Amino acid sequence: MSKYRNSFLKEVEEKVEEGNWVKMCMQCGVCAGSCPFGPHWAHPPQEIFMMIRAGKREEVLSSDSMWMCTSCYQCIVRCPRKLPITHIMHGLATYASRLGLVPKSQPTQAFGQLFWDNLVKVGRVNELKLSLGLYFKDGFGQGVKNAMAMQSVGLGLMKAKRLNPMEFFGGHGVSDKSGFHAMLKKAQEIEDQRKKPA
Repeated sequence: MSKYRNSFLKEVEEKVEEGNWVKMCMQCGVCAGSCPFGPHWAHPPQEIFMMIRAGKREEVLSSDSMWMCTSCYQCIVRCPRKLPITHIMHGLATYASRLGLVPKSQPTQAFGQLFWDNLVKVGRVNELKLSLGLYFKDGFGQGVKNAMAMQSVGLGLMKAKRLNPMEFFGGHGVSDKSGFHAMLKKAQEIEDQRKKPA
């Protein structure tokens, strides 16, 4: 076991959510076989875990593999050791993001940031603003093209009363916004404490 005790494994155990489980992976590959995106991973979870145990810090943290996870939880359900794989993958992505190592043109990270920025304002996601943010993230011209390509979907959502154009001017939020923002502030304080070196 001592050969696995490299500094990167220790770093992951200390800094990544559920990172202490990485050393428990027995490399069976059930996670990759269960994942809907399995064939598209550069490095499936069990390979990422082996790379961590082998001390391949730069390869792991610069990989886009962690950003592929859609939280379907198939891997956790089928893992014979019940490893919290989804949490570890998201934890690695969060840690890589904190270190400024997000791969370029990573769509899931861009979506996650838009979603978060949208949510923190009023405590609920404004679906119209989120959609427009996604359409126009690559500039005005591309945004118009994206919106035109999706117009039938948008019109269908409006017809079914699932999308209200008036949401653009406000939308709904949580009733206690100050309490919501206080909760976020406290969570940020806890996160900042975790980032401090021991």
